[in-house]
Amino acid sequence: MSNLKTLLLILNLLLVPVALSEPEAIQKLLRRLDSKRAPASVQEAAAKAVLKRLLPAHEASFVFKIVPKDVCRGHSCFKLHNYNLSSQHGPQIIIEGTTGVELASGLHWYLKYWSGAHISWDKTGGTQIASIPNPGYLPPVKDEGITIKRPVPWNYYQNVVTSSYSFVWWDWERWEKEIDWMALQGINLPLAFTGQESIWQKVFMDFNISKENLNDFFGGPAFLAWARMGNLHAWGGPLSQNWLDKQLVLQKQILSRMLELGMTPVLPSFSGNVPATLKKIRPSANITRLGDWNTVNGDPRWCCTYLLDPSDPLFVELGAAFIKKQIKEYGDVTDIYNCDTFNENSPPTTDPAYISSLGAAVYKAMSEGDKDAVWLMQGWLFYSDSAFWKPPQTKALLHSVPFGKMIVLDLFADVKPIWNTSSQFYGTPYVWCLLHNFGGNIEMYGVLDAVSSGPIDARISKNSTMVGVGMCMEGIEHNPVVYELMSEMAFRSEKVYVQEWLKSYSRRRYGKAVHQIDAAWEILHHTIYNCTDGIADHNTDFIVKFPDWDPQVNPRSNISRHNLLQMLLRIDVKRRSLLQDTSSDLPQAHLWYSTQKVIKALKLFIDAGSEFAGSLTYRYDLVDLTRQVLSKLANQAYLDTVIAFRRKDVNAYRLNSQKFVQLIRDIDELLASDDNFLLGTWLESANKLAVNPRERRQYEWNARTQITMWYDTTKTEQSKLHDYANKFWSGLLESYYLPRASAYFNHLSKSFTEDESFKLEEWRKEWILFSNNWQSGNDIYPVKAKGDALAISKSLYEKYFS
Repeated sequence: MSNLKTLLLILNLLLVPVALSEPEAIQKLLRRLDSKRAPASVQEAAAKAVLKRLLPAHEASFVFKIVPKDVCRGHSCFKLHNYNLSSQHGPQIIIEGTTGVELASGLHWYLKYWSGAHISWDKTGGTQIASIPNPGYLPPVKDEGITIKRPVPWNYYQNVVTSSYSFVWWDWERWEKEIDWMALQGINLPLAFTGQESIWQKVFMDFNISKENLNDFFGGPAFLAWARMGNLHAWGGPLSQNWLDKQLVLQKQILSRMLELGMTPVLPSFSGNVPATLKKIRPSANITRLGDWNTVNGDPRWCCTYLLDPSDPLFVELGAAFIKKQIKEYGDVTDIYNCDTFNENSPPTTDPAYISSLGAAVYKAMSEGDKDAVWLMQGWLFYSDSAFWKPPQTKALLHSVPFGKMIVLDLFADVKPIWNTSSQFYGTPYVWCLLHNFGGNIEMYGVLDAVSSGPIDARISKNSTMVGVGMCMEGIEHNPVVYELMSEMAFRSEKVYVQEWLKSYSRRRYGKAVHQIDAAWEILHHTIYNCTDGIADHNTDFIVKFPDWDPQVNPRSNISRHNLLQMLLRIDVKRRSLLQDTSSDLPQAHLWYSTQKVIKALKLFIDAGSEFAGSLTYRYDLVDLTRQVLSKLANQAYLDTVIAFRRKDVNAYRLNSQKFVQLIRDIDELLASDDNFLLGTWLESANKLAVNPRERRQYEWNARTQITMWYDTTKTEQSKLHDYANKFWSGLLESYYLPRASAYFNHLSKSFTEDESFKLEEWRKEWILFSNNWQSGNDIYPVKAKGDALAISKSLYEKYFS
């Protein structure tokens, strides 16, 4: 009987239209989205405004023109032509494109490959535009012009948690720069999640839920992403009405600019996450409570959120109301909506029929709000919970909606692609994505060869259903080389020869070619940016993720340093976070390359320093590379400290523990020499959004907590997510990581001098109390750099490696 009921539910929900083939379905979607775009004149003006903000002196040097897709045989494309070579006072280059994004992408392509310019985030060095000739002297393109087509329709951008790790404290000024960057990189399918709590407030109030009853539903500003996904509730909250209102205004500005440039924003939708009070208001509704997600002890204040079952009619009613409310507030701006069901929470049953009913309900809720809705979902669950998502369950979810109405993000395709083990997601259109970064950690890391070839291999594979490329990093503003190459893959139809591309990249980034820099990047390509061990990137360096464990183990007679080192370097490929298991013999730091080779690359960078006086891009890379090298040296110093402790070698213990602490001080001084590695700017941006003392305290606590303990603690048990979003920032090292390490070593020293066992619980009490006090603090940290980065880097190289 129950199987029949489920079957009838599925049939009722699906309402499947006449099936379309994959190319027909996608082409129909593309035509519909094209019809929603702003007029050509608006997109041309928006592209010109990007140029004016980037190169105001060259505003008259370029002409922008929107052209139909017919000129590129139905593809999105841009074209570069010479306009008037004889004049030094008028336009010189005409850029044609199918959308405003294509126009901006064409501008970027020209600036890179004809003028040697470089554009990256301000916090990774910003622009290098000194190489661009003055107006009237721009280099011509070849007579017949240049045409660049997109091999796949979409270039997607963002992870659902980027909004919390990177965007949380942004104002319109910062968002305007980001949207310019998106357009220049060719991003035409960005996530647009800002302000959704304000929409939910309006929706829930229509269902008789008061503003006050939402205080324990929404998370705090720095934790909104996880409240949205149903991982937690109330943590870091409540949200003020001021926050809700301002974020809605900001979202409208963001959407307006995206639309002017011809982007298709991806809006949120309903996955079943509801406030607790809905159980009282609708007692007959089928609402269940999910399990614990990373709390210390299941504290109900923020643990175990409530899920409305998809079989309940209220599910579709609520979901459709949310879509309609967005359309009322923003207009008919998109047909693509994101929904991630059971993100890091498994469904209550493996029954494919149930999973299919879930998917059908999610889609019906969208389609009742927008009849042309398309569901875009992150494919992270198929990797992170692969034990649950076997082929029957995966197919049930992917095939629960009409064909062409779902697009999957192959979120971790740079390391763990799903498309090639799932028969192209069982025929479902998907986007090949780079995940790359967890928690916004600052770690030089990448797999450039996979980036340069992976999207090509996927697109040309048999029966490919790939419809886009994407960048889904959890946090941004780091590793600019990785993101520049990945952005180019949206326009590349053939594999990129990385070594040659890097030579061009370094010339553009620093404004000139220097042989030491070319040699350094060749080393970095084959070391730091060649991580092929399949490990999820997550910075576990001991400075920023200090091991909370008892180093005293059952003594093994004369265990050698070599054997301990091998233990340290063993990697558990099944775990994403490598330091949470205190029962293992030794903590593990992810190391995938020869440190000696990278030290050589650092020396080459330093030797080239005289060539780059005043270069912000060079300074950023020098500081980051020096930090990378010293952080690995600190890992070794920590290991040597543990070895000495176990051998009861007091002198070696003292020497190496002091070296570890000194390295923290030295790295802090190094990071202080570049504006982009400062704790102060993160805290200042949080405080600027506050309108009263209560908000200021709350926002700063959110900002401090996310980058340290992250989540809840007891007096003796630290957060399960401690240091997940760790940062190498000056100010944070000196005021947080240094006292923590010093306290830990003091406890170890006490066990030496008093010949007693290491008291782990006492150490934890001290650490947690210290951290709680730091999180609640309001000390002011510098927001401007001090010191000469090159001189400091040289000095540290001589100190540690000469």
